Amino acid sequence: MTRAPLLAALAGGLAAAGIVELAYAWRARRVRRWDAAARIARAVARRVGAGRPPVGGLAAKVDAAGLRLGAGEVMLAKLAGAPVAALAVVGTAPLAPGRLGLALLVAAPAAGFFAPDLWLRRRTRTRARAIEAEQADVLDLLRVAVGAGLSPWRALAEVGRRHPGVLAGELGTAARRVALGVPADAALARLERRCPAAGTHALVAALRRADRLGAPPARALAALAEDARARQARRAAEHAARAAPKIQLVVALLLVPSVLLLVAAALVPALGGASL
Repeated sequence: MTRAPLLAALAGGLAAAGIVELAYAWRARRVRRWDAAARIARAVARRVGAGRPPVGGLAAKVDAAGLRLGAGEVMLAKLAGAPVAALAVVGTAPLAPGRLGLALLVAAPAAGFFAPDLWLRRRTRTRARAIEAEQADVLDLLRVAVGAGLSPWRALAEVGRRHPGVLAGELGTAARRVALGVPADAALARLERRCPAAGTHALVAALRRADRLGAPPARALAALAEDARARQARRAAEHAARAAPKIQLVVALLLVPSVLLLVAAALVPALGGASL
């Protein structure tokens, strides 16, 4: 028996023992380690400006994506993504031709660090489309509730309870936060950050005026609902305009050649009989 199998078996046993030891250590200290990692992530987030809520910061991106996490947890995922991506390409980098392996080793940590940002951006776009699709209906329900005599915050709570959409859920959350003692301005600012869609700023402004002045925002809500339907109609027209060239391309590349082939298949026997 050669030394290679013995060394491989010894290495496997040591690796298994090390994994078991790490598992027990992690189980005993996971809370303390998580707290330390969270503190480090929050410190790094404050350094890069993620702990502040201005537009374009990590906290604003997290709110726009509709997550219930904090900026510190997302920063921790970004910091963990860099070494994970680097380890993922370590095994495949030597197999890459030329200097591509070195480029992969250099680019992998950056890709792992910025991957959560791309995911947040994609989730934000999906959330914005969902909000814009339901905005007109939610505004009509809110207008009806206010017109029935409910206060604006009670109307927000009722719409959030009765409508299953994303915007309605955020409106209900804002009403619950105000009911728990959060200032109205803070709740409305958070509502605007968590609803990254066209028309949200105007809706928040109308709710803020109604809260400060005490006037029912029924007319403003009706105008906002009309604007939302107009935007939805323009978006549908734009989609239809973009679909026409695609349909023409499909017709030109698939349907026309298939019809020509059918015509040619019908003419070939006739031409062959005529030549005979």
